[in-house]
Amino acid sequence: MASSSSLKAFVALCLLLVSSTNAQLSTSFHSKSCPNLFSTVKPVVQSAINKEKRIGASIVRLFFHDCFVNGCDGSILLDDTSSFTGEKSANPNRNSARGFEVIDTIKSAVEKACPGVVSCADILAIAARDSTAILGGPSWNVKTGRRDARSASLSAANNGIPAPTNNLNQLVSRFSALGLSTRDLVALSGAHTIGVARCRNFRARIYNETTIDTSFAQTRRSNCPTTGGDNNLSPLDLQTPTSFDNKYFNNLINQKGLLHSDQQLFSGSGSTSSIVSSYNNGQNTFFSDFASAMIKMGDISPLTGSQGEIRRNCRRPN
Repeated sequence: MASSSSLKAFVALCLLLVSSTNAQLSTSFHSKSCPNLFSTVKPVVQSAINKEKRIGASIVRLFFHDCFVNGCDGSILLDDTSSFTGEKSANPNRNSARGFEVIDTIKSAVEKACPGVVSCADILAIAARDSTAILGGPSWNVKTGRRDARSASLSAANNGIPAPTNNLNQLVSRFSALGLSTRDLVALSGAHTIGVARCRNFRARIYNETTIDTSFAQTRRSNCPTTGGDNNLSPLDLQTPTSFDNKYFNNLINQKGLLHSDQQLFSGSGSTSSIVSSYNNGQNTFFSDFASAMIKMGDISPLTGSQGEIRRNCRRPN
């Protein structure tokens, strides 16, 4: 009897450990541990966007840059420490990644509601969804259950995040390596319907490229000289820069994509051109695909179960 009970206890423990190790993300993960999670996050995001609409785009970008570097683990939020130089110093993020203070404020509010339960990685995923919806875009059910990384990698961020100078093959390859399809690539690029870019990231396009509307290039040159002004900002979508809609795709069709990587999605005959056209003709199609792609991106290599930790402060490991 005793040995039988011990065996059952051992089997139960093994099952528990396996379950913990292979824990999956779920839309109901925090339904009991933090039932007011979503209603705690959204007002903070809304308040931040009320103060500055651009911050919504910045938060969506943070989530994208987090997931593309070793998975959606909140590593982009970590400040440098004596033991590692993190992702904030990487070329794609230095002097451009922003919104960290908003995530800090959300974390404080969530910690008051349910201490030590919700990861910074989950908070970033929820804030990206709320930012999109508040600016007029689609909403979706966010999966949670991620845990936070204890470290971050400068080199992984420098090598993992797609560059504004990438050509179509490079973009497709990078997204494919993370399990994202060509359709996901075009849909997620549609986030450039909001936000801004720095002159240094589009100077070569507006001065040297031929697949660009002449008047559009001339307008952009006024705020991006051939030398200097590297950090001068221009909207990625001139038509509706603070509204999440499908105008970005209309820009591409009219050769008014601001970044080289943007315009690469539409050449008239390229593999992604038909997708761009379908999104230009149907905002609902774009919204549906964008929501699906954001969920799919949020599934990239999360830390779950006993992996990682639940950070008390999103800027540093516990």
